[in-house]
Amino acid sequence: MKRVLILILIIIVPFSGCKKDNTNTEETGARNLLYEIMQNYYFWYNEMPAVDIEDYSNPADLLEALRYTDRDKWSFVMDYDEFQSEMSGGFVGHGIRVGLDDNNIARIVTIYSGSDMYKKGVRRGWIIKTINGTPLAPILIAKDATAYNNLMGESTAGIINTFVFENPEGTEVTISSTKSSFTINTVLDYDTLKLSTGVTGYLCFDSFLSNSPDSLNLAFKYFSECGATNLIVDLRYNTGGLMDVAQLLSSYVIGNNQTTTPCYKLIYNNLCSKYNQTFYFVNTSYPMNLSKVVFITSGSSASASEVTITSLMPYLDVTLVGSKTYGKPCGMNVWYYKKAYAFVPITFEYTNANDYGGFFDGIPVDIAAADDITHDFGDRNEASIAAAINFLEGGTKTKSSTGNIYNTDVFIEGKKLPSNLLIEDSNQINR
Repeated sequence: MKRVLILILIIIVPFSGCKKDNTNTEETGARNLLYEIMQNYYFWYNEMPAVDIEDYSNPADLLEALRYTDRDKWSFVMDYDEFQSEMSGGFVGHGIRVGLDDNNIARIVTIYSGSDMYKKGVRRGWIIKTINGTPLAPILIAKDATAYNNLMGESTAGIINTFVFENPEGTEVTISSTKSSFTINTVLDYDTLKLSTGVTGYLCFDSFLSNSPDSLNLAFKYFSECGATNLIVDLRYNTGGLMDVAQLLSSYVIGNNQTTTPCYKLIYNNLCSKYNQTFYFVNTSYPMNLSKVVFITSGSSASASEVTITSLMPYLDVTLVGSKTYGKPCGMNVWYYKKAYAFVPITFEYTNANDYGGFFDGIPVDIAAADDITHDFGDRNEASIAAAINFLEGGTKTKSSTGNIYNTDVFIEGKKLPSNLLIEDSNQINR
């Protein structure tokens, strides 16, 4: 089965070496504040190139000039309103990811329940034949993001695209879907599996956002009511989000008798070492108190996903199924400038209680398995879920240090979802 790698398009605004006319007071103030933040709080402050800040008329250009490119792929500047919308789950579009299966057939990879298309019955695994009369598979095979984006159109509510699908029964279905603005469901699926070893909870978690705690509470309440004694957490497309939500998810798994136990540690640069801190597990409404947990991962499992996984490693038998994680053992604090900008530079690295961190090459899996996009989440016949079930029912681990050999290219529709690890509202640093 093929590889799964979310294509992240990084747009770098070009800048000139000549001086610009910095007559915009607001832009100048924002630029100066960002420069001060980078000099003091940026994790790699001592690796930044020397620049003349007068050469840059806005903070986004300045950040690109300052970023330590040998390591930092993540620091960014964003419009304040867009950032707030993203971190609360705001989305505009059809609400889908698409990719290719083993036979180069285009399929739905994920779909959010708030989308128009979901309400019309479309699910993960459906074949996409054409969009507005254009075959989709050749575009994905060519990895032509520009053609894909042009075909889908702008991320604007009200745009209508016509899809020709083939559903799992083999029936061709034509659906005209309208792009809309909605809040994504960060829990894509939760259910229980009755295994020979007992009732096992299955949680497919998509993003660590501010609307996630309520959804996690519903899922773990259901697991508690069903008497689940094992858990599979599916993080294969979860690229990150808020640090405290990672702390919460880890705490559901480990249970309420661990609230004095270290969950993770934050390490700032040597100028800010006074902000270094250990965070502990927290009380939850429906703790599982597990001794083992299985995670499904891929090269798109990053940041807060990796916090959750590593935080539990010192205390539980943690098994990873799928392919190795992305590798982002660092994160950001957030500064706001007059509700115009969010400044989000890398400010810390993190470790678990045993000081495990620095895994920029990703966390290896114990059991290699494919992301089988021909089956929906929660389906026992889906390759990664089947491998997790096999392990829980008596299978063995075979540590795999291989790369993301089981990843296929997945195209994200609409706004890019978070690939961050954030302390959005923290008392760690005075802003």
